[in-house]
Amino acid sequence: MNPIAFTKAFTLLLIALFSLNTVQAEETQTLAAPVKVIQDTSNQVRQALKTYDYKLDFTRSAALVKNIMEPHVDVNRAALLILGKHWRTASQAQRDRFKEEFRTLLIRTYTTAFSEFHTYQIDYLPLETIPGENKVTVRTEMRRPGSPQPLPVSYRMENISGQWKVYDVIISGVSLVQNYRTTFGSEVSRTGSLDAVIDDLAQRNATALGQNKKADTSTKS
Repeated sequence: MNPIAFTKAFTLLLIALFSLNTVQAEETQTLAAPVKVIQDTSNQVRQALKTYDYKLDFTRSAALVKNIMEPHVDVNRAALLILGKHWRTASQAQRDRFKEEFRTLLIRTYTTAFSEFHTYQIDYLPLETIPGENKVTVRTEMRRPGSPQPLPVSYRMENISGQWKVYDVIISGVSLVQNYRTTFGSEVSRTGSLDAVIDDLAQRNATALGQNKKADTSTKS
C-alpha cells in the first residue's frame, strides 16, 4: 500500500474505532464486552468534542481524545509487533520513545480527521469467541452516507487483566500493524538506524502539532 493510501486507511481506522452514530450506539447495548468497549469510547469522544468547536483549540481536543482513547489501545503490544525484530535489539529508551511518538501519531491523526468522517455508520457482525480465549476479532462494516458499498473493518483485541484493548485493525483485509511494520522496517534498513526512524516520526509529529497550534492562534485572533 502506497503512503497516501495507507494514510487514508489509517485515518479510517481511527474514525471507525471512535466515531459511532446514536442509532448504532443504541443497537450495541447488548453486545459483548469487546464491542462495548468500542461503543463506550465512541460515545465519550463524540460527547467531549461536541461541546465546542474542536478546530478552535486543537491542543485541548487532542488532550481530550488522548485521555479517553488511550486506556483502550494497547500501544505496548502494537509497538512490539510493529518494530518486530528491531524491538528485541532496541534499548528501553528507544522502545519508550517509539511508543510515545506512535501514541502521538494516533492522537493527532484522529483529532484532525474527526470532522470529515464522523457521520460514518458502523454495523457489527456476529462476534465469534472461544470459551477461555483472551483474544477476539471484532468484525464491523463501515457505511458512508449515500455509498452502497460497506468498508470491512476488523479490530484485533486482547483481554489484559480484565480489560479489552485494541492492538491492531484490519481494513479490507489489510493489517495496519503489518503495514507499519513493513514501512518502519524498510526505513530502518535504509537508514541503518532505529533512532533515525524515531527522529523522523518525532519531527513529523512536531511539525503537524505546530501547524495546528498556529492554526488555532490564527483562528482565534
